[in-house]
Amino acid sequence: MAKGPRYKVPHRRRREGKTNYRKRLKLLLSKKPRLVVRITNQRVIAQIVKYRPEGDEVVVAVDSSKLRDFGWKGDLNNTPASYLTGILIGKKALEAGVTEAILDIGLKTPTKGARVFAVLRGAVEAGLQVPYDSEILPDDSRIFGHHIAEYYKQNPERFGEYGKRGLSPEKLPEHVKEVKMKILG
Repeated sequence: MAKGPRYKVPHRRRREGKTNYRKRLKLLLSKKPRLVVRITNQRVIAQIVKYRPEGDEVVVAVDSSKLRDFGWKGDLNNTPASYLTGILIGKKALEAGVTEAILDIGLKTPTKGARVFAVLRGAVEAGLQVPYDSEILPDDSRIFGHHIAEYYKQNPERFGEYGKRGLSPEKLPEHVKEVKMKILG
């Protein structure tokens, strides 16, 4: 660790690896609400956040566990669940009067086709205006879970939880479309 009279201790959230303040400042200078997306081991969290000097204000918040209210039987943190969470946050943001936002993925590395971009695709398809490059979005086969159905054919023993919830992974693409219609309808 550096020593001396000119050494400056970084902010606590920077030391903990939670916030990149340079990136945050660039996002805040846009003066647009942020579409904050965080992926945990259990679920996907999406929020529309506005900056306030006394602290950020969460306008709308959705996590993938809300998908169960629409009949979702799949996992809560895979690509199809991320996409459906994006549709849900986009719809709720429009109802709250937020029409545009800027994507905030935090310290996540921006990888082509990642789950954070599945949330972005869902929000954009729901009508929220967010600047993005179309090359970064996941393709339809991943959005609708065809890759999960293919993997099920190779390793059916890994999908016991799907059976307990009453869903065969082979029928996941149709299930995604069905839940999407319930959210939008």
